Amino acid sequence: MAHKGSCHCGDISFEVDGDIGQVLECNCSHCRRKGYLLWFVPRAQLRHETHEHYMGTYTFNKHVIQHHFCLRCGTAPFAEAKDPKGNPTAAINVRCLEDVEFKDLEIKPYDGRSS
Repeated sequence: MAHKGSCHCGDISFEVDGDIGQVLECNCSHCRRKGYLLWFVPRAQLRHETHEHYMGTYTFNKHVIQHHFCLRCGTAPFAEAKDPKGNPTAAINVRCLEDVEFKDLEIKPYDGRSS
């Protein structure tokens, strides 16, 4: 299934393929403040529909995850990194997807604060 997503103002729009199963709610200093609910998919399943020049990138801690955000509205719809096996991965903020009912999600707490 293809899911459409965007930042608040629409400068960043994207599509991601897959069925949303479990999402993570991380308690690290960044995710907790942003309120992320993250769905991890292979990077190839994410398609940017707008030019990347609309995106800013933020890294912190070990600087291995590129958290992308809109330069106009500040919304952070996804991040990109590599999984533990070295495969390109995208972390989709499901709060930025158009067709998601949050009450239907399986939300798993993740202790990123201790990582």
